[in-house]
Amino acid sequence: MRFLGVDLHTNSLTVCYLNEDGSEQLATYKLSNLSAFVESLQADDQVAVEATGNTRYFVGQIKEQVAQVVVVNPSQFEVIRKSVKKTDKHDARLLAFFLSKEMLPTARLKDERSAQMNSLAQTRDQFVKLRTTLVNKIHALHNGHGIKSQRSAFKSEKGLQAALAREWGEIVRLELEVLVGQIRALNEGIKKLEAQMSKSGPEMPGHANLTSIKGIGTKSAAILLSVIGNIADFESEKKLDSYFGVVPKVANSNETVQHGRITKRGSKLGRTTLVQCTLIAIKYSPYLRKFYDRKKAEKGAGKAIIATARKFLGVIYNTLKNNWVFEDFPNFVLAER
Repeated sequence: MRFLGVDLHTNSLTVCYLNEDGSEQLATYKLSNLSAFVESLQADDQVAVEATGNTRYFVGQIKEQVAQVVVVNPSQFEVIRKSVKKTDKHDARLLAFFLSKEMLPTARLKDERSAQMNSLAQTRDQFVKLRTTLVNKIHALHNGHGIKSQRSAFKSEKGLQAALAREWGEIVRLELEVLVGQIRALNEGIKKLEAQMSKSGPEMPGHANLTSIKGIGTKSAAILLSVIGNIADFESEKKLDSYFGVVPKVANSNETVQHGRITKRGSKLGRTTLVQCTLIAIKYSPYLRKFYDRKKAEKGAGKAIIATARKFLGVIYNTLKNNWVFEDFPNFVLAER
């Protein structure tokens, strides 16, 4: 048996082949010639590689050729992340060594559909944020010329046409035309992305379960599922809470334990979508409303909504884990099979 540590980059990979007797060999391959590395593999090899942007492609090319591929969480593998001697060969050696000792913190590799949907949702989110920046700029141009306007109006074609119809100087008009052109392009892009999410979202396992929860729509369900992936990857509700970054930071000092703000680890888009769905669900669910009101009286609205989002995430977890479909979510009535 051999233990292979792979330091993967955009164009190349450095590999440490660690044998059971402790001897090792180092090699570097071009990613464009990945077949040369594949030819060096043996059926009983174990391979460790850090999670990067092209790890999915790499794993897909080698997983059938070896006994095991371990995808390593780089943020938790402090030995490499904080290593003083930061070189490709050194990192590959460390990966191979800790793989042989079964001491590597693993990362999840989602199924391809979830990964694609997550990328789609992230792109849409970036487009929406960019559009907001450009809309704010048009609103500022109006304010600067003493023209009263509604910021939200410039997201629509009607509002953009109204802006262009006004009298402007040559320089301002040019700037405005460029801004309007970009917003129109973003609107078209957002429309296409949302159409694909509406089409592909219902095909994801668990989509019908989540949309049966009052407060989670078709698009939100697709985003949440793209973040979660396979619910079986999470042993408990707390594991999912931690993955979404809605658990408080804990600082230990001797016998004192202090709880701070939430960690905000994981997907920001997933966390934002969760909070948005929670705000809607509170309006319909007496259970969530009662919990939210109690927490609000104790800790204020900000902390209350995060606590309720965590509670709501527990509902999502159990819904997916137990394959629940609700007939009447506010009264927690399940549909008959």
